[in-house]
Amino acid sequence: MSRSRAVRRLAAARGARRTLGWTRLTDEQLLKLRFCDLKLSMRRPPLRRRIGRLYADLRNRGIRIRPHVWLSEEWFSPDGVPGFAVPFYLAHARLERLERRMMREAEGGNSRLLLRILRHEAGHALDNAYRLRRRRRWREVFGAASRPYPARYRARPGSRRYVHHLGEWYAQAHPTEDFAETFAVWLAPRSGWRKSYADWPALHKLQAVDELVASVRDRLPAVRNRTRIEPLESNTRTLAQHYRRKLRHNRQIRRGLADELLKRAFGAERTRRGAPRAAALLRGNQRALTAGVVRELGLTRYSVTQILRMLIERSERLGLYVRGSRREALHYSRWMLGRLAGLYAQGETPHLPL
Repeated sequence: MSRSRAVRRLAAARGARRTLGWTRLTDEQLLKLRFCDLKLSMRRPPLRRRIGRLYADLRNRGIRIRPHVWLSEEWFSPDGVPGFAVPFYLAHARLERLERRMMREAEGGNSRLLLRILRHEAGHALDNAYRLRRRRRWREVFGAASRPYPARYRARPGSRRYVHHLGEWYAQAHPTEDFAETFAVWLAPRSGWRKSYADWPALHKLQAVDELVASVRDRLPAVRNRTRIEPLESNTRTLAQHYRRKLRHNRQIRRGLADELLKRAFGAERTRRGAPRAAALLRGNQRALTAGVVRELGLTRYSVTQILRMLIERSERLGLYVRGSRREALHYSRWMLGRLAGLYAQGETPHLPL
């Protein structure tokens, strides 16, 4: 290694270890900062090493592109851009701790999961770089990329038409996610996909990825821009604004789940004479339902009561009636309340400044 190169590496390592002033702030103080004030970089060793590992995987497969990666608020891969954004908290351990406290998890904080997500995002980048979704073979196997992206999707857990990679049967969300998930399985060293998926209909998707990559191997991509969408250094939002929006979005998702769970047990029409309204059943058994979930999950009575009140409100809004026996409806209601209470439990979080 030349002396100048060694000096540059040493300087980069010192820069990566440089203490930033905000690392000593409390969570409440940290939330008041803007993203652009954090002065983050991609030089944090765990993140840098995993990106280097991704590039090695691509190189070993004969793929020429090296997706450019930048810091932003969330994971995303913009259409038409052969690169992707990673969330800011992966750039510093202090921010990762804040993310875990606010959201109870840090997606990609686990090194193994981080590499899985990077391979998935690389699939989107490859698709954009070579415009693969325009090819007939891609459309025949994965479907139309132009299909509207759903706000929610109903997964079929038992289906073998899709690979399993990131969890939650994410390949079933949309054709572009199906391709990215399939590519990630194909890219992983020693994944043994031919053997693992030998009896699955999803095997033909892996074979299609193998063919598509072979058609562009050692070729320069058609799209070579280095566009960065919503980079962190120009983001003037505060961390408090970010988490307030993120928590609000999660509450909306959970309310949608509440409606879905309510409709499984209760109907919009009174199917038998004298069938009580779902809201009346929940309200009349509020004390017993709440006590059971508090005892089972160890949550505060106040928190469980608020969730049950939300279920009563949604039942009234949807005009639902009890189907089947009262005993079965109460048994399901207890399970439903426990399921939602477990999802809503966010743990202790800092006060969000206005």
